[in-house]
Amino acid sequence: MAELDEVLEALGPRLRALRAERGTTLAQLAERTGISVSTLSRLESGRRRPTLELLLPLAKAHQVALDELVDAPETGDPRVRSRPIRRHGRTFLPLTRRPGGVQAFKVIIPPEDGGSRREEPRTHEGYEWIYVLSGRLHLVLGERTLDLGPGEVVEFDTRTPHLVLNLGEVPVEMIGLFGPQGERMHVR
Repeated sequence: MAELDEVLEALGPRLRALRAERGTTLAQLAERTGISVSTLSRLESGRRRPTLELLLPLAKAHQVALDELVDAPETGDPRVRSRPIRRHGRTFLPLTRRPGGVQAFKVIIPPEDGGSRREEPRTHEGYEWIYVLSGRLHLVLGERTLDLGPGEVVEFDTRTPHLVLNLGEVPVEMIGLFGPQGERMHVR
């Protein structure tokens, strides 16, 4: 029972840290989960004991597995079992389990109509590292335009205006390492 008490005591600060890492306010989280701001505040401060009915929507909102949310003891199985995340037509497969810090993703970018998805390069806090597995990745980085093929790697400060596209006819598969800010920009 002491182990359970330790897990529950650590949950509030973990929930607060996870929300802060994602730059989410209590009001925004309340809107996403349907849990009142006061209940969320009491959970984070440790004044409210969590229930499964509260933890499930929180895990979904933060896009982490329930066992990661509560920091469940290791089961002995080191395999990462994750569900694909689909955003803006792209598929992100999380390759790491722990929230916060650098996250690894396999990203699949389908072929795009060169004119239909033209966006402006964007900037945000963070740093990215991209390794192309297959296809041709089109990267606009500041004033430069790069076309990267399988086996090529690029890393850059995301405060440089950048845009990642697939202008080819086959999907691009890549591995990306994103810091918390980059993850929020690309996955959330």
